[in-house]
Amino acid sequence: MAATVIDGKALAAATKAEAAEKVRELKSRGINPGLAVILVGEDPASKVYVNGKEKDCTECGIQSFSHRLPAETSQEELLALVRELNADRLVDGILCQLPLPKELDEEAVINAIAPDKDVDCFHPYNVGKMLIGEPEFLPATPAGVQQMLVRSGVDIRGKHVVVVGRSNIVGKPMAALMVQRGADSTVTVVHSRTKDLASI
Repeated sequence: MAATVIDGKALAAATKAEAAEKVRELKSRGINPGLAVILVGEDPASKVYVNGKEKDCTECGIQSFSHRLPAETSQEELLALVRELNADRLVDGILCQLPLPKELDEEAVINAIAPDKDVDCFHPYNVGKMLIGEPEFLPATPAGVQQMLVRSGVDIRGKHVVVVGRSNIVGKPMAALMVQRGADSTVTVVHSRTKDLASI
């Protein structure tokens, strides 16, 4: 079976154009969406990712509130910032870039973000809503993959989908989205402990 190449850049450009149009419509009704992004430390990959998010916000007309904190930021300082952003009416979404420095408790930070501002879909409430097919938000990478398939005309209904990896950020939510009503695929999750991976 021949592979199909999906042009991710073209799809991203189309998606951003649609988002910009939705933002314009919201602004016409007096709603000015805002995203707060928290970056703790100097992880190079995280910095690139956050810079990209801030650039995308600018291109789509979304207010971007950047909070770049030193690696030595304490747990209480970070949680205090999250509480402040939860209460800020200008902030509609909060995104805390992971991984955090190893001295910080990621789970406590994720759980501190208000579920209705948890645009990463990491809070247990939002993960649960996604699993039962009633999502408030979708995790970015799995949702992006899903959109790439849909917009490229790849019909996965009734197909056997193999998800490589079982992380909470990509693998598990990807499997959950692929098995939902509408996607209707049969899903196998493989990972580093899977025996005879090539056969699957």
